[in-house]
Amino acid sequence: MYKSATNISRTLGDFKLKDRMFRYSNFIPKFYNYCKSLGLQTGKIMPSRAFCSDESQGYPIILICKHFGTFPFNHGLVGGVVATDRHGPHAEHGKDMVIIQASHVGYDPDNAQFGVYRRLCTEHSDISSSCGKIDAVLKWYQSEYLFAQDNILIDKRGDDYFIVIDNQLLNMQREDGLFLHLEKLIEKKGSQIVTEESHSTSKCFRASDDIRALYTDLKDKQTIGKNLLPEFFYYKKEIAKDVEGHSRLEHNLFDVMPWIVASEAPLLDAAKVNTQVEFDRAFRTIVKEKGYQGKKIVYIAGLNIDISPQQDQIFPLTKFVPWAAFIKNEDGSQMIIEQDELFAILKEQSKENPDQIDMEEAILVMENVKEIKIF
Repeated sequence: MYKSATNISRTLGDFKLKDRMFRYSNFIPKFYNYCKSLGLQTGKIMPSRAFCSDESQGYPIILICKHFGTFPFNHGLVGGVVATDRHGPHAEHGKDMVIIQASHVGYDPDNAQFGVYRRLCTEHSDISSSCGKIDAVLKWYQSEYLFAQDNILIDKRGDDYFIVIDNQLLNMQREDGLFLHLEKLIEKKGSQIVTEESHSTSKCFRASDDIRALYTDLKDKQTIGKNLLPEFFYYKKEIAKDVEGHSRLEHNLFDVMPWIVASEAPLLDAAKVNTQVEFDRAFRTIVKEKGYQGKKIVYIAGLNIDISPQQDQIFPLTKFVPWAAFIKNEDGSQMIIEQDELFAILKEQSKENPDQIDMEEAILVMENVKEIKIF
């Protein structure tokens, strides 16, 4: 999926957050009006959402229902993965088709922290991880990273720099775990890596120029810690090859996992990557889906940022960061809109939606309608 460290960091950096956010209460009517401008017909649009199952995603779903006039179809698997095998059933439920896909990440405004969310329904309104599925996937990788951070030492002796590496990390025969790019950490003699000292559980080598550059003011021996940069390691792990099953999210994140675990906000970066990969994957299945042939379809992907609600709030102040959109017309013509252009287009749309339904009135109508007896 990604060809080099430069491409990986560039990919993450290309997903902009600053000045690219909409409150959901503005995003959905703007997006609805954009869909109408493309020729989608009021009352004949079947929206679908590909969100995680987290309760924090309920507010966006309510707004989709309010502005599109119908409860959205469900395209989502845990973690914000698109269930592409649901394209066919979705296509049968409307004339014009809309899919909104978003991974999500929690945000605690009190601590300016991504990756956590206040659960008001818990006994003490506890803070927990969000997205919990992403957090669960990351734990093994983070544990491996923490071990490596604590078990690689940098030592300066006079003008010489040495790196001491735990024997487990030097065992290249392991089937899984964190593996080091030793050629980036250790100074070679010719084409060989030469051990300077052997200890009971580790070995000592002369440090590479890359390591020396990170420790120009080193005075005492210390662990490598945060200086174990993502360029210095990679992972091996056997992951089930299910296409859209339990391991889909892990597959999406695997190639960039060193950058995710080394990030200041791992769950945020993981959610961004998952959105990027899912858009790339899902739009290709939309193009091929027979049920969508001859129909208008608008597929938009982005990131839901769930700002933890306060005690007097029922819903989070969710924000949406658009990433990309795919549009296909009845005649098969299609286009992809990238983030900057997509944000500009949505920003220009009105947030007023004369077609929105009154949810209270709609519920009242159903309460007062004459009962239909089934038996």
